[in-house]
Amino acid sequence: MSTPLRQHLIDPEICIRCNTCEETCPIDAVTHNEDNYVVDASICNACLDCIAPCPTGAIDNWRIVREAYSLEEQFSWDELPEEEEGISLDEGGEGAGDEAKEDEVTQMLAEAHAGAGGQSHAPASASQAYVNLYTRAAPAKAKVAGNFRLTDKESESDIRHIVLDFGTQSFPVLEGQSIGIIPPGTDARGKPHHVRLYSVASPRDGERPNHNNLSLTVKREVTLADGERYEGVASSYLCDLEKGADVEVTGPFGNSFLMPNDPAATLIMVCTGTGSAPFRAMTERRRRRSETQGTLLLYFGARTPGELPYFGPLMKLPERLIQKELCFSRLADKPKEYVQDRMRKQGAEIAGLLKSDKTHLYVCGLKGMETGVTEALKDLCREAGMDWSSLSAEMRETGRFHVETY
Repeated sequence: MSTPLRQHLIDPEICIRCNTCEETCPIDAVTHNEDNYVVDASICNACLDCIAPCPTGAIDNWRIVREAYSLEEQFSWDELPEEEEGISLDEGGEGAGDEAKEDEVTQMLAEAHAGAGGQSHAPASASQAYVNLYTRAAPAKAKVAGNFRLTDKESESDIRHIVLDFGTQSFPVLEGQSIGIIPPGTDARGKPHHVRLYSVASPRDGERPNHNNLSLTVKREVTLADGERYEGVASSYLCDLEKGADVEVTGPFGNSFLMPNDPAATLIMVCTGTGSAPFRAMTERRRRRSETQGTLLLYFGARTPGELPYFGPLMKLPERLIQKELCFSRLADKPKEYVQDRMRKQGAEIAGLLKSDKTHLYVCGLKGMETGVTEALKDLCREAGMDWSSLSAEMRETGRFHVETY
């Protein structure tokens, strides 16, 4: 008879397939197929690094089993199987130590969510975030109150500003949180479409102040393969929605990529494309509260002004509220410039801000920009006699450094 073991599992009903767990795992124990993200029991060492970054809590599952579930079994699941009864890790036999087992798992989760493994913390002054109030099985219902294009009609990039109204249904969100959208229908195999995650682009009091609504910044995802054009299921669904359409929503998600409530806090925000969504929310929060004590510094990259979401409204914001560093890589009369290039040019200014414990640094956007931004931060810190490796670890531990890339 095999020895019982504690197996780490991912709940397929809650998982939104954001790939955070697989990217975070340092030993490649997490993998996926077209249906599910799963944990390989033969590799997993319970390091807990994947726990805190998961936005939904789907990763927070362990089962005591006589034999580990195989990858093939996990790939086929639509929900977690029922937990087997009468199994214990104790040598004393079946049925012993169940309460101790639950206490140990609870302690593991508490340590992981507290930041074990060097994960991000929320800012000390941030408000309490509500998460997982609505699930796929019991979603919130919203109506589309507005849907308009942000990018030029001539642009290949179709980015939309979409407003969702929740009516009388409570759906509290904070700047930096995300929601899940459930596309209707099924895929080619007859399975429901996966939930997709989108950052909220409006402040906590709504797209319109004191209204029970929120906004999203959504890009229609398009890929070309073998001469065929394929559009993303969730993004196309959202971009094509008309006013008054019903939408099923899960979440909210995220409890660390949050805005400090301290009005004296300095926010350095680095983004590309739809990564601007949480920073629009944070900037609007400051604008509505007339908070000008702390600096807002935005590095925002796009190919052209016509492809930069919120370009018009951004240009109207006063310099006393926000310093705007807009970087374009496809201007006909100028050399390519990316956000990391501008950051290097202003290295002394950034390094000076990073020396203050009032400074919070956020990076959000395409995964490809993360390396360039990190290298720029290393260089500008080195020139200022600072070490980015130790500084970033300290900032992350104190809730002042956050990265969300995709």
